[in-house]
Amino acid sequence: MKVSNDIIYVGVNDHDIDLFEGQYEVPLGMAYNSYLIKDDKVAVMDSVDVNFKDEWLSNIENALEGATPAYLVVQHMEPDHSANIKTFMDKYSDATVVASQNAFKMLKNFYGEEYEDRRLIVNDGDTLSLGRHELSFVTAPMVHWPEVIMTYDKTDKVLFSADAFGKFGANDVVDPEGWACEARRYYFGIVGKYGVQVQNVLKKLADFDIETICSLHGPIINDNLEYYIDTYNTWSSYGVETKGVCIVYTSVYGHTKEAAFKLEELLKAKGCPRVVVVDLAREDMFETVEDAFRHDTLILATTTYNGDIFPFMSTFINHLLERGYKKRTIGFIENGSWAPTAARVMRKMMDELKDIDFLENTVTITSALNDASREQLENLATEIMKNY
Repeated sequence: MKVSNDIIYVGVNDHDIDLFEGQYEVPLGMAYNSYLIKDDKVAVMDSVDVNFKDEWLSNIENALEGATPAYLVVQHMEPDHSANIKTFMDKYSDATVVASQNAFKMLKNFYGEEYEDRRLIVNDGDTLSLGRHELSFVTAPMVHWPEVIMTYDKTDKVLFSADAFGKFGANDVVDPEGWACEARRYYFGIVGKYGVQVQNVLKKLADFDIETICSLHGPIINDNLEYYIDTYNTWSSYGVETKGVCIVYTSVYGHTKEAAFKLEELLKAKGCPRVVVVDLAREDMFETVEDAFRHDTLILATTTYNGDIFPFMSTFINHLLERGYKKRTIGFIENGSWAPTAARVMRKMMDELKDIDFLENTVTITSALNDASREQLENLATEIMKNY
């Protein structure tokens, strides 16, 4: 697969992986992208996961057509991209590793080697000529590790964006939901905490004339770039992508679930633009994190459990806290048969969040819905709709 006349895709697809980074379900597999730039001096962009050493090296050999690589550019040191650096450097004994200073420190930690006599340390704004192609380096610390660099090929106007603009899914599988869904889950699951750092990089990239984006995961992006960049800007600035309400619940005997769906019914009847209801015990936790960031209003509904809240809800809230959830409206529905305290517990957990509007109306259910709690649901729906 060619990116341009001189840039060839040499990455691999992983269909055996069940969990990415040990926690994210990837039913469509995963792509580990690597690229080769053919010029007077050949550069290979990043390595791949350790399980695909032979396939990757074979792809490189086929693309080289007898040439010898001069550089291995290491943009990111996570092992799914760095695991075969040593194998590559052993095979191509005249090659030079190009990376940030922090990357070389990590190379030592991971693989016991810093390549002191075969390395080129690059900083923000540094350039490297391959002949016809000139590479410019952009530091991208904490997007989403501290050593990350991106690389811009001025000749073909290609941005090698490290993990940015990446998504879950192998490249040889058609994603029925397109790019945004799994890219959103990837972003908010993995990169989401570092919105400020992503914003800083986007400001740097605004000065480049980009026609193609080559991420380390997911498809090559070469059309409608404004959409992808605008979407990334929305995500990283914690902006609202879709106006609507995300109702997240846990339920033991079905009464809190009933309240969640009753609220959905009330909101739809009042003309709410979009309502999503999620059962935390049965839905993918990170799909739900994605939904919480996507919409402008979040309603948390759970039972009081051992004087606290149901464990799935506690885990979910902690995921939001870890990712700096902000610029949203939040409301609560609690259930407790003798001492309902869930709303208070949830509010206390979320008090550290910034730029959050908490709804005044809280719904309290004592075991099952009754006339009083149904009226509270009506009042909550009315208050929510003031934002639409």
